[in-house]
Amino acid sequence: MDMRLELVPLPSTDVDASLAFYAQGMGFVLDHDVEPGNGMRVVQLTPPGSSCSIVIGVGMTSPDAPRMQNLHLVVDDIDDARAMLTGNGIAVSEVQDMGGVKYAHLSDPDGNTWALQQLSR
Repeated sequence: MDMRLELVPLPSTDVDASLAFYAQGMGFVLDHDVEPGNGMRVVQLTPPGSSCSIVIGVGMTSPDAPRMQNLHLVVDDIDDARAMLTGNGIAVSEVQDMGGVKYAHLSDPDGNTWALQQLSR
C-alpha cells in the first residue's frame, strides 16, 4: 500500500502576505486560490519539483495554531538556492555544513520555519 504525503497545512494570520512570501519570494507554484463559501479561502502552493504542497487559508487552521517547525526543502545546490531566495528578499541563514549535509534556515511571516538541505551524493 502506498502512502504519500501530498499536502501540509500551514497556519497563517495573513493569507495575502503568506501567498506573496511563498509565490514571489520562495518561487512556489500557485496551484489554486479559491473561496468555496462561508468566509473560507483555500490557497495551495507547491515547491518547484515537489510532489508535496502546502495549503494556507482562512478557515483552514486556527490563527493560534502551533507553527510548523523545520520543514525541509531538499535542494541540489544550497548556495544557488540561498542566492535565489535572498535575491527575492527572503532572509536566509548562512549555510552550515553538518558533516556532509548542508543546511540553511528561514521562516515565513507567521513563524513557520524551513530548512534548506543539501545532501552529499
